[in-house]
Amino acid sequence: MTLLAIVLGTLCAGIGSVWLAAALSFGLLARYTQHMLSLAAGALLATAFMHLLPEAFESGADAHDLFVVLLVGLVFFFLLDKAELWHHGHEHGDAAHGHHRHAQQDDHNHHDHDHDGAQAGGPVGGSWAVLAGDSVHCFGDGVLIASAFIADLRLGMVAALAVLAHEVPHHMGDLMVLRAGASNKRMALVKVSMAGAVTTLGGVVGYWLVAPLEGALPYFLALASASFMYVALADLIPQLQKRLSAAQTAAQIAWLLAGVGLVAAVSGLAHGGH
Repeated sequence: MTLLAIVLGTLCAGIGSVWLAAALSFGLLARYTQHMLSLAAGALLATAFMHLLPEAFESGADAHDLFVVLLVGLVFFFLLDKAELWHHGHEHGDAAHGHHRHAQQDDHNHHDHDHDGAQAGGPVGGSWAVLAGDSVHCFGDGVLIASAFIADLRLGMVAALAVLAHEVPHHMGDLMVLRAGASNKRMALVKVSMAGAVTTLGGVVGYWLVAPLEGALPYFLALASASFMYVALADLIPQLQKRLSAAQTAAQIAWLLAGVGLVAAVSGLAHGGH
């Protein structure tokens, strides 16, 4: 009975949050792509600094070890980005790469409508990084949900709902990164749903191995933090660094802060659930 509850709860939290994020990103907010990039950057940074890292450090794990994992994670995702860009360049040829570089040096205002297409080759590695980080994060969420269900059925239900709530802005960021990485809506949804499904894997593994995995969970969280920080700072924010009017700049900052505020609000619910 407990295992069934864990499977249902993790499926609801992991995949349900992806579909809700997709409904918001591709439906109600589809026309505001640039604003969603700002929102995603704020949400990913806030997730790393206000939710994942504090939770890792509050666990009592050695701070030095956590920072080492964070550093190793950042370097790993940088190398992953390099490898993916190299592969992407070979697929499209050196000429296309040169044209892309030349296009990046042109006037940004001339490319306002083309910029999203030009950036399609930009955050390709970032898409893999965010999926890897999201999978790690979802696995950790699954272990947490399993722990809550094992402690008390009602606590598990609250934890699953809390995870669903705080995953929505994260998955909105994931979907925006994958769309910027040249995936269509359906492929982006499939890829992020697969990452979300790892929540159930974490729940099942957590059901059998909660005690042994408890000590490793802070390091999972630090690694997930590294992925979100890298994607936000290396892929999303550079796309926002273009010459804009004062009103557009204010809107950009407002949406970035909205992403931070959204995660801060739902993280409170998540902590209450856990």
